[in-house]
Amino acid sequence: MENKKSKTDSRRQFIKNISTGSLLAASGLALYSISSCKDKSKEKTTLLTPEGKLVQVAKSDIEAIEYKPVSPLASRTGIPGKKFVMVVDLAKCKNARKCVKACDKHHKLTPDRPYIKVLEMKDNEKSSNYWMPKKCFQCDNPPCVKVCPVGATYKRSDGIVLIDNERCIGCRFCMAACPYSARVFNWAVPPKEDQDIAYSPETSIPSKIGTVAKCDFCPDMLRKNKLPHCIPACPNGVIYFGDEIDDTVTNGEETVRFSTLLKDKAGYRYMEELGTNPRVYYLPPVDRLFPFKKDSKQEIES
Repeated sequence: MENKKSKTDSRRQFIKNISTGSLLAASGLALYSISSCKDKSKEKTTLLTPEGKLVQVAKSDIEAIEYKPVSPLASRTGIPGKKFVMVVDLAKCKNARKCVKACDKHHKLTPDRPYIKVLEMKDNEKSSNYWMPKKCFQCDNPPCVKVCPVGATYKRSDGIVLIDNERCIGCRFCMAACPYSARVFNWAVPPKEDQDIAYSPETSIPSKIGTVAKCDFCPDMLRKNKLPHCIPACPNGVIYFGDEIDDTVTNGEETVRFSTLLKDKAGYRYMEELGTNPRVYYLPPVDRLFPFKKDSKQEIES
């Protein structure tokens, strides 16, 4: 009996030990914290350790981290030991716009001020058109932060650039400074049902009229060890997200090495010559999964 208990304890200790690093679920749901058992199910899932090893873990040993909205002051500190990065594979995008809808729903955005825009692109007269999802690039050298006169826009240690709407005075200097036109202005009063919610820059809810907003990489989801809403919403696996320190990214279907993905598929950063050092990378639209097609309904929404 004691021997059986000892083996069980050892197994649980092993699981706790591997949870000290980032664990990317091969199923793509995201990062998990391993803790005490609540679900008695014997079903197992595959996790990838930071060392690149796949391990089988019972789902009963996995417990999602409970998220509590952080204050504007606490939100200025990034998630320790993380450097978040995103990769967009242009060869997979067909303008399904599921990412846009998921983002709008989560941040309670109106169609006139989306955080994600899917642009029709064409590199030269002889090349074909392609779709390019564009959002905030979370620059490591962000012009928006430098011009903000009240410190409402700031860069965190985990690579994310956030806006504190309780400090924002609506001067829109940051909108003028952003070379990517990634920011939107809050013209409307937030819905009544949101007005009593405790505000946090990590959720951007409730919005505040007369302030600026943008894509934020969904820090509230990251604190729960889940992917930003746009990624699992995409039906084609266009967007990869992960931690540059762990050198691992996932699109919810496959988990790959960040550095290998960029090297093998000639990854690049949009308008990198500006020196903003974006944390969003693109893979060229080579060997595309879908031929370019402009749907009339999608064109109206764009």
